[in-house]
Amino acid sequence: MDTHESMPILSSLAGRRRFLQGTAAGLGSLALNGLFARGAHAHADKLPGLPHFAPKAKRIVWLHMAGGPSQLDLFDPKPTLNRLDGEEIPESYTRGERFAFIKGTPRLLGSPYAFAQHGESGAQVSELLPETAKVVDQLCFVHTMKTTQFNHGPAQIFMNTGHGRIGRPSMGAWLDYGLGREAEDLPGFVVMLSGKFAPSGGNSCWGPGFLPTVHQGVRFRSQGDPVLFLSNPSGVDSVSRRSSLNAIAELDRLHHKVTGDPETETRIAQYELAHRMQDSVPGLLDLASEGEETLALYGAQPGEASFANNCLLARRLLERGSRFVQLYDWGWDSHGTAPSDDILESLPARCRATDRASAGLVTDLARRGMLEDTIVVWGGEFGRTPMNERRNGSTFLGRDHHPHAFTMWFAGGGFRPGMSFGETDELGYFPTTKSVEMHDLHATLMHLFGIDHERLTYFSQGRNFRLTDVGGLVQHQLLG
Repeated sequence: MDTHESMPILSSLAGRRRFLQGTAAGLGSLALNGLFARGAHAHADKLPGLPHFAPKAKRIVWLHMAGGPSQLDLFDPKPTLNRLDGEEIPESYTRGERFAFIKGTPRLLGSPYAFAQHGESGAQVSELLPETAKVVDQLCFVHTMKTTQFNHGPAQIFMNTGHGRIGRPSMGAWLDYGLGREAEDLPGFVVMLSGKFAPSGGNSCWGPGFLPTVHQGVRFRSQGDPVLFLSNPSGVDSVSRRSSLNAIAELDRLHHKVTGDPETETRIAQYELAHRMQDSVPGLLDLASEGEETLALYGAQPGEASFANNCLLARRLLERGSRFVQLYDWGWDSHGTAPSDDILESLPARCRATDRASAGLVTDLARRGMLEDTIVVWGGEFGRTPMNERRNGSTFLGRDHHPHAFTMWFAGGGFRPGMSFGETDELGYFPTTKSVEMHDLHATLMHLFGIDHERLTYFSQGRNFRLTDVGGLVQHQLLG
């Protein structure tokens, strides 16, 4: 799928099928890889009766730190853990526990980083995140997030789809299905990646599951063409591209008359959105038009591939009508097997790459009057253990996966600013106050969009499904 070829004007239904199933190049690849429209009238395609009640949020940007940031080194200081550094953890904590890598009786690992209180809220933030510390009064911290998964792929998929196995729709797909698109020339659900690798859960994290494929996330890039194959291939001008689209659309209409398949009409809309994006998307990359002050706020450099550029692009997408923008930043898996994944070198490097941009996004949305109805989410798929992993006798400092209690923060869109919710025990192992589980998080986010999570369902495989499965309680205490 990485060759550009001219798109022939098809003369038969069989030719059309061969074209779609064959090379998948040119505009065909553009559509087949996820550039999906939902019809000619974007504002009219939401489900009847939605939203169920007045929403507080119109849009969301989810900053997913893939790998699991260490809450103990960033947001949840534990003086007792520091005092007991190097001692064996009591068996009462680990009896019956399953770990991804830890074996035997592990030893406690205090944080090497200093914490301080910031803002009027007095939120505790590590020295690794000086820019985030400046905006704590805009943030709602939850220190007792909980998941049922302790490996990356299942945990990432669970956080995004409400289920630990592939096949369910992502939250972005559910929102696109229920509320429709706001923009005629941009996807409603956009995904961008930074870091060395993609998230372990792959594109199942932003997939449509059993919803129509029109609702899956569309991957954008911060360097080069924002979307693969967006430009016309060599030898194909705009006139011939338009002629090709017209021919394909006519064949699709003929096919629809025979089969009545609604996916055929969707395919027509897919091609048309892709064509409109040739005009709308390239301008998104003109980050230099933001001015030096805004670029410095994010730490963005036009032309680079970076988390900072992705944050700025996210704001531009939200301004132009995309509803759900999700950024994945890989590299937070701090096991301590080498300097590339320890908490002394790797963790500070990830913080330096993301701290300014995350805080800058909150600041920028606030000063533009967008934060009030835009949700910002920051966090990973789980947290890290209070014990040193020491895999295979490693002398580097690192922590294993920890699902029982970890920290995420939220801003805008109805979340209560300047709040720190939930407490963990003196080692940071278990919550001592109410946990917020994944279904609770999804129910709360949907609530802010004016959606009753129990009422937004889709019939598949003989029964109705929903994002929150059979759980989920709206966490009203987190809302302003």
